Amino acid sequence: MSHAYSRNYIHLVFGTKDRRRVIKEPVQQKLWLYLASIAHEYDAGVIAIGGWEDHVHLLLAIPPKLSVAAIIRALKANSSKWMNETGHWFAWQAGYGAFSVSASNLNAVAEYIRRQTEHHKTRDFQQEYCALLRKHGVEFTPDHVFG
Repeated sequence: MSHAYSRNYIHLVFGTKDRRRVIKEPVQQKLWLYLASIAHEYDAGVIAIGGWEDHVHLLLAIPPKLSVAAIIRALKANSSKWMNETGHWFAWQAGYGAFSVSASNLNAVAEYIRRQTEHHKTRDFQQEYCALLRKHGVEFTPDHVFG
């Protein structure tokens, strides 16, 4: 083959440092737009971005030349810097979740991300994140995830 053909959909999830609820409206929508602009700079296709006061979800199409670690690093570093420069004390947690998504499941995951406000009326980030880890077969100890 003379060309590389690839379609890598990744659902990324990461929270604020110490799960502080610092992503309040109206900065929330501005932060989501800023994260989208960072992703576009790295040629990652943005399918959905959403979250709550203490975390964010991104559904991205990652180009083959870009690693998940590289896009996470860029997203977290640049958005933290921007938040602090715009007058918000801000930091992301050290870790993250990255889950592959099949093309047949894109719409369901995108809708899940878009409905975060409704979703978090009944479940906090810790419960949601542990459920995602279980759903994707990731072995973990809750104390180590949020310790």
